[in-house]
Amino acid sequence: MGRLTRPLTRMTPPAPPPTVPVRSPVASTFRLMRWMWVLIRHDTLIPREITPLVPIWIRWLGHLLHAMAGREGREGRPGQRLGKAFEHLGPVAIKLGQVLATRADIFGIEFARDLGRLKDNLPPFPLDQARREVERALGRPVESLFTDFAPAVAAASLAQAHPAWLADGRKVAVKVLRPGVERRVARGLDAMRLGAGMVDRFIPLARRLEPRAFVETVARSMLLELDMRLEAAAASELKDIMDKSTGVGGTGHMTAPAVVWDGVGRRVLTLEWAPGLPMTDPLAAEQPGLDKDALADNVVRAFLSQALDHGTFHADLHEGNLFCHAPAELTAIDFGIVGRLGPAERRYLAEILWGFLSRDYDRIAEVHFEAGYVPPEHSVEAFAQALRAVGEPVIGKQASQVSMGRLLGQLFEITGLFDMHLRPELILLQKTMVSVEGVARRLNPDHDLWEAARPVVETWIRRELGPQARVRDAIGEFRATLKSISRLAQDPPRAETVVIRESRTPVWMIVMVTVATCASVTALVLSLWPGILPG
Repeated sequence: MGRLTRPLTRMTPPAPPPTVPVRSPVASTFRLMRWMWVLIRHDTLIPREITPLVPIWIRWLGHLLHAMAGREGREGRPGQRLGKAFEHLGPVAIKLGQVLATRADIFGIEFARDLGRLKDNLPPFPLDQARREVERALGRPVESLFTDFAPAVAAASLAQAHPAWLADGRKVAVKVLRPGVERRVARGLDAMRLGAGMVDRFIPLARRLEPRAFVETVARSMLLELDMRLEAAAASELKDIMDKSTGVGGTGHMTAPAVVWDGVGRRVLTLEWAPGLPMTDPLAAEQPGLDKDALADNVVRAFLSQALDHGTFHADLHEGNLFCHAPAELTAIDFGIVGRLGPAERRYLAEILWGFLSRDYDRIAEVHFEAGYVPPEHSVEAFAQALRAVGEPVIGKQASQVSMGRLLGQLFEITGLFDMHLRPELILLQKTMVSVEGVARRLNPDHDLWEAARPVVETWIRRELGPQARVRDAIGEFRATLKSISRLAQDPPRAETVVIRESRTPVWMIVMVTVATCASVTALVLSLWPGILPG
């Protein structure tokens, strides 16, 4: 396709979300201390695996923390232990762990994958209590909508899902929020904000990661998940988007269940039952006629199509939220987290991906600078050289031949060297990309993410940045100019009368200034007179 030379207008990245003050500092301090104790017991603050790598003056603290660790701290890898600690701490910590799983560039790919498997399976609350929650939310008896309402089949920290049947025979999934979960989330977010403030103040090296903005992004995501009406709207919107996206043979990459609006309230959501088996089920990959390679491609292409073509994407695409059936059909559930990208971010994503696909590292560097992600005082050429060092070992090789941990470690060093801060508006994008890649490569360890992405990215580039797009933009600009001229002709600017008044200085002011000036000159002459006369 050739090099993309169409220039971007240099922009200022969006401002981070406003920081919400800590509402209860004392209670949050005690809650944060409890969090710290749980992390110590799981040996996750300074894990024993990295103690030999830290400075000598920190090692003594690490050895002290190891001595305080419990049995939980002696089993599994650091990411697995941290995941278990977060599961113990509740919904806010679990959400924090899921977002931390996106930072493979900081913690390494193995650590991120361990956190990516973080689950929040909990015992369900009683069926009669769930029925009361549904009746309170919908304002009518359960029997008026459902012919049968079964016990929960899945229970998480925020909500649980019940199978039910409508009068027309359709099987549906009814999602009900846990009683009192809003209060628990609010308290957990308060503690997390306090912790982020302490990190920002006392750990200068961590400021580049924008801990306060990071926490506010997590908080905003969680608060949206606590209103089932918003999730219903997101499910409906994403179903429309997925139905518009077509893959090979005219079939969609992914679909979503329809919303049953009669069963939607602030704390209750009803969706049609998803076909197939959840991808967490070991039998899902063994279904007769299932094409795992095509399924892996569909996961990647569905995400990219949503993000690039529509600017709205399902931002929680892990195996627990995906159902599959033969030949390569995917159905997504759980729409509590939706990512959105503006036109500038969509173009940024497309050009970055296309730059790696075409090995155009100069253009990748230019996009980073034009988008404002790298400060202008740095060299574009030097940044392009650093990107080449990261990209060349990956392009065209199978995943099994690439050390992703080493690669992402190098990338983090590069972003730190060029003062590239974490962009809060891209957190969900990064999180979903990591999840999607993990799903695809668990289906096929040698899956080539880049080749799977190529058709979607290339189509977008041709449509939005190719010659036809330039002609379309030129026509649009010409039309806008004609409209401006037409409005100017219909309503020409009115002539404005400008009155110029001559300003005169009052006579009394002139006299006073003249007298003062003469007096000053006379005083100066008298003071110098003895020196002027000859001795």
